[in-house]
Amino acid sequence: MINAAQQSLNGQSRGLRRLLPFLGPAFIAAVAYIDPGNFATNIAAGSQYGYLLLWVVLLSNLIAVLIQSMSAKLGIATGKNLPEIAREQFPKPVSFGLWIQGELIVIATDLAEFIGAALGLYLLFGLPLLPSAVIAAVGSFAILELQRRGVRSLEAGITGLVFIVVVAFAIQVFYAEPEINPLVNGLFIPKFADVNSVLLAAGILGATVMPHAIYLHSALTQRRIVGKDEEERKKIFRFEFIDIVIAMIIAGAINASMLIVAASLFFENGLVIQDLDVAFEQLGVLIGPFAGILFGIGLLTAGLSSSTVGTMSGDIIMQGFIQRRIPLYLRRLITITPPLIIIALGINATKALVMSQVVLSFGIAFALIPLVIFTSKRSIMGGLVNKRITTITAWILSIIIIALNIFLLYQSLFG
Repeated sequence: MINAAQQSLNGQSRGLRRLLPFLGPAFIAAVAYIDPGNFATNIAAGSQYGYLLLWVVLLSNLIAVLIQSMSAKLGIATGKNLPEIAREQFPKPVSFGLWIQGELIVIATDLAEFIGAALGLYLLFGLPLLPSAVIAAVGSFAILELQRRGVRSLEAGITGLVFIVVVAFAIQVFYAEPEINPLVNGLFIPKFADVNSVLLAAGILGATVMPHAIYLHSALTQRRIVGKDEEERKKIFRFEFIDIVIAMIIAGAINASMLIVAASLFFENGLVIQDLDVAFEQLGVLIGPFAGILFGIGLLTAGLSSSTVGTMSGDIIMQGFIQRRIPLYLRRLITITPPLIIIALGINATKALVMSQVVLSFGIAFALIPLVIFTSKRSIMGGLVNKRITTITAWILSIIIIALNIFLLYQSLFG
């Protein structure tokens, strides 16, 4: 990979071959954008408001391109990840506090992803949730094993899982036969219906822009391909930006497909869906049993792949903020414990998914604000420092995202 990348940087490769060595990091980070939390929010939005909030999915993914490109750029420019830079720039107590909140974010992330995978097994095979959770745990350990085989093996494995989700929802959209005019209007005309639609929009955004993906992407690019000088680092970033755009288009298409299926099937038939198991059943009724099976496969695959990414993020957060590490498998074992307890207690899986999104909404500011600050400093970024318009846009979007997440937090707790 290193030799192929160097040939691309030297202009010795052409076409797709020139891009291939740089593809991969964004696909791993993009898994965070299609986790089971997205299933819950997109299906709820589509079933209640039809295509109305489809524009929020589009906006969320445009924002994701900007945020993930800044994170990737930070790793390329500095050779360090976001938590490492934060440890260097902030006082020690601040770094320690950021580590604590980062670990809580990873636990909340893993809660959503692990419950989603277990729910997928439950829906597909009718197994009780607790045995399903144990099987999902074994599956998540198996995917982690790919990391020991090298970064390309992990990237290929994660990309394959994402492709399964793409196929599952592409087939569902085909059979759902969505109406084109309302779909296009929903995609390009921003509007709300009521306060609850604003809450759901905040939920879609909160489930899309994930704090652990911000930490992770900088680590995926920091030492993957190292530029010898500033000019090479700029070239690397241009290639990685293409990787980000492709990955975010795929993630956005998956999220849009979830909402489109819910709008064209559930909303059009007057069904408001709040639980994923009800969505599974109704897909079987409205399209056929194979549609429910595809939904379950998509949920299982998204949960397993996302849980692996969450575990990787936790390792990066601990190493970066406090310079400590625990074995990856031990971390996996620790983070699956809360979901297993919740499942054993019989708590509603969809409600647990929604509450995990509330916790994640709390953590977005602690990742996003440092990212904008650091990427705006020439002393840190060198020639890859944000352009002025990028910094202004990033701050405006950060304020909007944080405000919406505070609104989501308030409504979820007191509304």
